[in-house]
Amino acid sequence: MSAQPLRLELYTRPGCHLCDELKMLCERLAGEFPIRLAEVNIETDPGLRARYDQEIPVLFIDGRKAVKYRTTEDGLRRLFRRRLLFRRVFGA
Repeated sequence: MSAQPLRLELYTRPGCHLCDELKMLCERLAGEFPIRLAEVNIETDPGLRARYDQEIPVLFIDGRKAVKYRTTEDGLRRLFRRRLLFRRVFGA
């Protein structure tokens, strides 16, 4: 049985180069990990914009804040592995 995909939510805004970089990292690792990526434009929601205006990009993995601003490909790979291991051990 294959693993349920990691639920990734990437909070972004148009024209954000850091957002584009983090999205590319996620997409690159999609070949190695089961992921489902949803991009959320904070400009479309006043509450999100107020909360994350100066913090984007922000990446949530399975509803938990995992990355703010930047990470490396190896760093993101470690986060994905850790989350998948957590699911296996704890069933969550």
